[in-house]
Amino acid sequence: MAGETNFDLVVIGGGPGGYVAAIRAAQLKIKVALVEREHLGGICLNWGCIPTKALLRAAELRHSIDEMKDFGITVSGEVSIDLKAVVKRSRNVAGRLSTGVAHLLKKNKVTVFDDRAVLGKAVSGRREVKLAGGGVLSAKHVILATGARARALPGIEADGSSILTYREAMVPETMPKSLVIIGSGAIGSEFASFYLDMGVEVTLIEAMDRILPVEDAEISDFVKKAFIKRGMKIITGARLAGIDKGKTGVTARFEGGIAPVSADRAILAVGITGNTEELGLEGTKVTVDRGHIVTDQWGATGEPGVYAIGDVTGPPWLAHKASHEGIICVEKLAGEPDVHAIGEGAVPGCTYCRPQVASVGMTEAAAKDAGHDIRVGRFPMLANGKAIALGDDQGLIKTIFDKKTGELLGAHMVGPEVTELIQGYAVARTLEATEAELMQTIFPHPTLSEAMHESVLDAYGRAIHF
Repeated sequence: MAGETNFDLVVIGGGPGGYVAAIRAAQLKIKVALVEREHLGGICLNWGCIPTKALLRAAELRHSIDEMKDFGITVSGEVSIDLKAVVKRSRNVAGRLSTGVAHLLKKNKVTVFDDRAVLGKAVSGRREVKLAGGGVLSAKHVILATGARARALPGIEADGSSILTYREAMVPETMPKSLVIIGSGAIGSEFASFYLDMGVEVTLIEAMDRILPVEDAEISDFVKKAFIKRGMKIITGARLAGIDKGKTGVTARFEGGIAPVSADRAILAVGITGNTEELGLEGTKVTVDRGHIVTDQWGATGEPGVYAIGDVTGPPWLAHKASHEGIICVEKLAGEPDVHAIGEGAVPGCTYCRPQVASVGMTEAAAKDAGHDIRVGRFPMLANGKAIALGDDQGLIKTIFDKKTGELLGAHMVGPEVTELIQGYAVARTLEATEAELMQTIFPHPTLSEAMHESVLDAYGRAIHF
């Protein structure tokens, strides 16, 4: 297969969108090649979703040791952290999964090129793809799945030592005593939670009026209070004016008279921008808007035969959305029947800070703005038997229904393992379940999922345990 240059499909980028698209194409008997310039699995697997969860697990265990006395368990001696070993395990987890992706591609007979790729000219209904290492591939279809990178701020340059992006923040050689994190979205909040549990003094900065601004306001407020209770400093409504580097650390300056914040290091977590440069888009009908490629619901761009999926396209920028987009795109171009585009509000979101946050669908404010007459249910984890037994009973399950139709418009969760629970509501929305089906469903006892049932019941004045 090494000498092959003609394909039905070439996928540029081997992240969770690209490699899944390639595998699905192979399953459909499409002759497919995948070009990846760095690591199979992309940013998510190698420098994002997976290794950060390994770090957060270490921080969670460190926190659990402090609480063991409440369970009648005594840990004698000083608890120490081997930072090198923590980081090594995180990298090993990423490496193991990257190797797994390579195996899956080989198993499905996907031809893989370890190279950079650029779109070439279109000739007789086929598209050339030029490889930086030499050689030209040809395909009827090309999928751009090149992902994204950390967004930079004007006049502020990450140097990898005192001003960090997520990459450097993930592999610290030493722990700072203090840290200022700019941006409180999922990435910023997860790093804030990790470093705080590892004993670092953390200040979390957000330009909007609340942290986790894409989440329901009630959930954001809950997390803010939990963070502050743990000792984190939070400043909202703070627009960054600059970061000054000195011999002993950094100082973040803000507009509007907000006092500057000094720390040993700073992490920039202010969003991402798509990797659209050096792809050969010039002279094509591919449109780039604010750093991301514009597509239709099937991943098609304005250029015939050229598609785009994942973080290089529009929000939400999540690995599972990229994978689903890859499957939809491939099935559509293959002419498969009954292909369904991603519905509005169908993508669940998860943030793995402590406490965890998960959501799907509309927030309460969005539902009202859309003109819905709503019912809202709430159930606190402090009334859930499993949460109490776990010693982790701080949380809330919130559900939002259309009063007329019973449609589940949105679900918002904060607390123990809610990132594992949210899929229940995601399935309910996909199946177009109403409050009636959810109330009639039997939830096992004792489980955290019972709180999901009780929240639905509460929306209709029928909660049993609160």
